[in-house]
Amino acid sequence: MPFARTHSVAIVGVEGHQVEIEADIANGLVGLLLVGLPDTALREARDRIRAAIVNSHETWPQRRITVGLSPASLPKRGSGFDLGIAVAILMAAGTVPASTGPAASDRTMFLGELGLDGRLHPIRGVLPAVSAASAAGFGTVMVPWANAPEAALVPRMRVIGAPSLAAALRWLRGDTCAAGPDAARLFPPDGSRPAPAARDRSAIDLADVLGQPLARRAAEICAAGGHHLLLLGPPGAGKTMIAERIPTILPALDRAEALEVTSIHSIAGTLPPGCPLISDPPFCGPHHTATKAAIVGGGSGTIRPGAASLAHKGILLLDEAPEFARDVLDALRQPLESGQVVLARSGVTARFPARFTLVLAANPCPCANGGGASAACTCTPIAKRRYMGRLSGPLLDRVDVKVEVLPVGRAELLSDGRSAESSCVVAGRVAAARQRAAARLAGTPWRLNAQLPGSELRRHFAPAPAALRPLERAMELGQISARGVDRVLRVSWTLADLVGKPRPDDKDTCYALGLWLGVGT
Repeated sequence: MPFARTHSVAIVGVEGHQVEIEADIANGLVGLLLVGLPDTALREARDRIRAAIVNSHETWPQRRITVGLSPASLPKRGSGFDLGIAVAILMAAGTVPASTGPAASDRTMFLGELGLDGRLHPIRGVLPAVSAASAAGFGTVMVPWANAPEAALVPRMRVIGAPSLAAALRWLRGDTCAAGPDAARLFPPDGSRPAPAARDRSAIDLADVLGQPLARRAAEICAAGGHHLLLLGPPGAGKTMIAERIPTILPALDRAEALEVTSIHSIAGTLPPGCPLISDPPFCGPHHTATKAAIVGGGSGTIRPGAASLAHKGILLLDEAPEFARDVLDALRQPLESGQVVLARSGVTARFPARFTLVLAANPCPCANGGGASAACTCTPIAKRRYMGRLSGPLLDRVDVKVEVLPVGRAELLSDGRSAESSCVVAGRVAAARQRAAARLAGTPWRLNAQLPGSELRRHFAPAPAALRPLERAMELGQISARGVDRVLRVSWTLADLVGKPRPDDKDTCYALGLWLGVGT
């Protein structure tokens, strides 16, 4: 038949959109015309596909071939359409059966990049693409063999892994019994494979942090409630060490969270080798020279997630925070409020989840000697204010907990070595506090205290009137904003959850207010 249709998926942000690939072969000047808003990588598919078909010992139709990708208004980017286009062309040429065999083309999604020799190379974004295929009613997907473990994470999806175009065509022609490394075969579903290995907490542990009881307590509070944290202190006091150990006290991601996080890393191409599913909270610590696009995402061509989205459901550490560009830091203000990054480009708007816990670590002054009794700071007061002024007021207003990390003395190092709690002990309290919060917030879209909107917090989860008096006094003195009151109340609920109280009292709100006010940053 001179016409055939296959299906693939276009990724915009973290959402997949079904794309119909239509191939028409007609008389005319020999060539391949690709229409439907393709990008440069997709336009180059004409040469890749022709070479792959010929090198797979198939006959290239010596006629005019038109390939349309619809909907035409949806931008199509990347090389993941190669397999679907090649199969559609061969079906239109009549060398591959159109709607018969074990993988009928009308209910199969095709994803994969073709090499010139016909091999199928892995692509990014397979998990969200297969999820979109499942949501659209497709029950079978054909992907490169390297992407098959990731594709098999989608429930009730029949995954065919193919190492090459030749193997894919043999499968489509009904040869499903072929064996060997160059044969397409069904990949076992996710439920039939062994569960991920238990978390290894031996590499780093919160017990490594000595002599910082307040900072350790702040880390526990932020982990339990999802609150943002500022650590201020001189070099060597343990700011980075504390921040790097917060993921060790966070509970593992549940199935839905793990799939969401894995989808983001799949699109970014940062999935760990041999690990199709990310089950631990991610940790991302970009260098202070990172650009705005590297932090919040973007790109002139394909829009990629940034560090804020790669840290979704985990920790985003900005070490040496005042050294980041001011506009980079302020770009985080919107994701901190909404939990997502919205990137608008000409013709397309991409949305990436970005509900992370922000940890800022900063020195008190440019010379980094502004703390401790023996410190010899050479900075003027104006230089100190200018340095800390790089952290804007609106950004700090969104940080729930601010803690000064002082240098550790010899006596503290010796005395705290045996009494410091390990990550496992603290993680138990964090998990129990999160369970109490989830039970209280059951029936709502939120699971952590930090996610609760201010209107809902005041309407349905207000503390006792006596517990609000410290906040009323702070507002009268101009020490706290209305947004700050909401954040203090959220922290007070986390304090109550950590000790098993049904509601926060005035001691909890006083303590939470002190954490929010911090050290005069």
